[in-house]
Amino acid sequence: MNASATGEAIGAILILAGAIMAVISAVGIIRLPDVYTRSHAGTKSATLAVLLTLTGTFFYFWLTDQYISIRLILGIVFVFLTAPVAGHLIARAAYRSKVPLTETSVEDELKDALEQKDYHDPTKGQEEQKEEG
Repeated sequence: MNASATGEAIGAILILAGAIMAVISAVGIIRLPDVYTRSHAGTKSATLAVLLTLTGTFFYFWLTDQYISIRLILGIVFVFLTAPVAGHLIARAAYRSKVPLTETSVEDELKDALEQKDYHDPTKGQEEQKEEG
């Protein structure tokens, strides 16, 4: 088996795995009960699907044509860095907008953190420091 055939096989396997993960992500977005679990399905598995597809494409071109695509590398890095952060911010915005959790949720750890004293008003701590100084 030469490098070209190996590149095609590796690329095809990674792209197929990415397509399967994309289908799993779509099923998760449709089937899961609330915005938080849907956000999890949409960011984690969809990110993996895109990364597998781009990595498979990168390996295909690298091993068959000896072409290293900087655009594919930048795409992989960009998706890897931005998709989880975007999913986190969407879930956080939904929580702050008081979107309810599903009835099957067991614990709400963020509720305790947000109910702490002076959490919503950061200027209160600054006023107390000015009075002491």
